[in-house]
Amino acid sequence: MRNILSLCSFTLLIVILSAVSCSSGKEYQSSKRDIKDKELSVVSPTIVPDTFVLPDIPEVITDTDERAKYLVSHYWDRFDFSNADLARRPEITEQAFVDFINILNYVPKANADESLVNALRSAEADTAMYVHFISLFEKYFYDPNSPFRNEEYYIPVLNEIARSSMLTDVSKSVYKFQLDMVKKNRVGERANNFSYTLASGRSYSLYDLQSEFTILMFSNPGCPTCEAVIAQMAKSAPINNALSRNSANRTMLTILTLYPDQDLDEWLSHLSDLPTGWVHGYDKDLKITNQRLYDIKAIPTIYLLDKDKRVLLKDTSIEAVESFFSVQH
Repeated sequence: MRNILSLCSFTLLIVILSAVSCSSGKEYQSSKRDIKDKELSVVSPTIVPDTFVLPDIPEVITDTDERAKYLVSHYWDRFDFSNADLARRPEITEQAFVDFINILNYVPKANADESLVNALRSAEADTAMYVHFISLFEKYFYDPNSPFRNEEYYIPVLNEIARSSMLTDVSKSVYKFQLDMVKKNRVGERANNFSYTLASGRSYSLYDLQSEFTILMFSNPGCPTCEAVIAQMAKSAPINNALSRNSANRTMLTILTLYPDQDLDEWLSHLSDLPTGWVHGYDKDLKITNQRLYDIKAIPTIYLLDKDKRVLLKDTSIEAVESFFSVQH
């Protein structure tokens, strides 16, 4: 039922964003210049108890992008953050939260970040509500199984938690650790280097790989999900097409599976199950784990890197990797 409610509510939000007035072009241009002044003259919205009500977007704002910015900025204006009972009403609060994060992609990142921080600051009206909102941000932006997972949106939230006085230092330490981890290997940055060892005993570094692209996959032997993902990757037309372009003079794609744990015998016993033509290694000195070089929240964890080992896709899915090679290469 909650999934159906999410779909219906989100559809309503799109209708709201798309609504336009009947202003003429000249009137519209004049109105657009007056948006800021008219926003300031709007009466403060009334808090509506025991429910969630969307803000009223001024009719003068007819541009879809501007409507989205207004909606994101004022989304929580009529929500009673002081009512702790609403934290126990997922059909109200969590539903509103899901719809909120659904529309963040319709505004520039700076607007999204500002709205996320403002929402958390508004939740400071009640300690229970504040803790609840933190749990929602963690559930939807950080949990590896969340379809809304987005560490770039989670970072401003974590920065805000770190400066807040609402939590004890012990409680904040969990989120400070998360902040440290999500800042590692961000998209656009060079991935942390590490050494990997082959079954032959020879060791190399990630940066040693001379390849236009590298799929880095952290996996464990005997992991059913890993086996399913590896099988899917092995049959993938876009990925195999990229591999087929490898030659003696140029390597288009390298697939590196990396075992980050310490049971070497277990890894060796499953080595024959892995596809030939890929590179399979293990972390001999356990530096990836001990030095926390990568945030491996779940197995498997997949990265796509470019020739300079800059992160193109972080903690991603096979579908996203396939889409990358299908569309761009």
